Amino acid sequence: MHAQFISSEIYRATGYRGNHPLAIQRVGAVLDLADHLGWLPGGYVQSHRASREELLAFHAPDYIDAIVAAEATRRVSDEARARFRIGTLENPVFPGLYERAGTSVGGSVQAARIAARGGVAYHPSGGTHHGMPAHASGFCFFNDPVFAILTLLDEGMSRVLYVDLDAHHGDGVEAAFADEARVMTVSIHEENRWPFTGRLGDRAGGNARNLPVPGRMNDSEFGLLMARAVLPLAQGFAPEAVVITCGADPLAGDPLSSLELSNVALWDAVVALARIAPSTVVLGGGGYNPWTVARCWTGLWGRLAGYEIPAALPGESRRLLESFDCDLVDEEDRLPRWTTTLADPRNDGPVRERFHEIAEAVLAPERNAEHVA
Repeated sequence: MHAQFISSEIYRATGYRGNHPLAIQRVGAVLDLADHLGWLPGGYVQSHRASREELLAFHAPDYIDAIVAAEATRRVSDEARARFRIGTLENPVFPGLYERAGTSVGGSVQAARIAARGGVAYHPSGGTHHGMPAHASGFCFFNDPVFAILTLLDEGMSRVLYVDLDAHHGDGVEAAFADEARVMTVSIHEENRWPFTGRLGDRAGGNARNLPVPGRMNDSEFGLLMARAVLPLAQGFAPEAVVITCGADPLAGDPLSSLELSNVALWDAVVALARIAPSTVVLGGGGYNPWTVARCWTGLWGRLAGYEIPAALPGESRRLLESFDCDLVDEEDRLPRWTTTLADPRNDGPVRERFHEIAEAVLAPERNAEHVA
């Protein structure tokens, strides 16, 4: 696969402050690790910041203006906080917010334009899948996966498949395309986990499929869902382009989910999906353990770009990972291999009956889906 990496130096700063779950090293660390391994020999494609006109393709003008005003004044009125859900503990306003969120959208637009010419465009700074047209949600201000899909449609694609592998339901993307026959959305996410949407049987107008999974999902269970549900759905839809949100929060050790995947299982899933269509956009997403996020998204780039995954990381990479800290991950829970290797050992195990039921339900005709669920 021909793959290109899209990013920006803005992501070397965390942006978020204090004990916010995103106040950790993520994409900046991926850039450093990939550079250490010689995996960015020509650098990366510089992401532009989406203009206000571009943002208006999905987001409401008064919402965009409220973010700009809040960042400029460093204040959020009670009315704006209630209406737009900004200036909260979940979605705080911080210096550089508008540029950062706009650059995430711009990168996904560029990724879609590059992918439309054939190949894979990798934009780990994307994946803000909870953003709604007129309010922030789940640490997401603008919804860059929506813009990637809209761009592919504008490029002439007649069928675009969106697959969300984040631990949390891709609610914003599903809602955006609920009535769009050209787009199918598929989301594998932990059941009974925020935002508490995406139930098995929910099809959002017909072209959505949701696979809410029980906690502690292992690689074997995930592999069954991919082989028996997600890939058959993808092949049946026959997309011309695929957009994937590959959050790192389904990985074992993430503090905001109870799933137990290895990063190797996620890499295999993304590579398999990228083979479904000639054009693929791969985005980041959630992930709140800096060690597992950085290693996952670096290794994913290696797999997409055709590099060999090393058995051990070079010294400079180890030193970088050893410098990380995270209030949400206790020291006794930090595994030594998180600073020495890139690939996790596979976490295979028994496949619970519930996973067979989920696969059956999402493949069932709509009139039978609720009964199966």
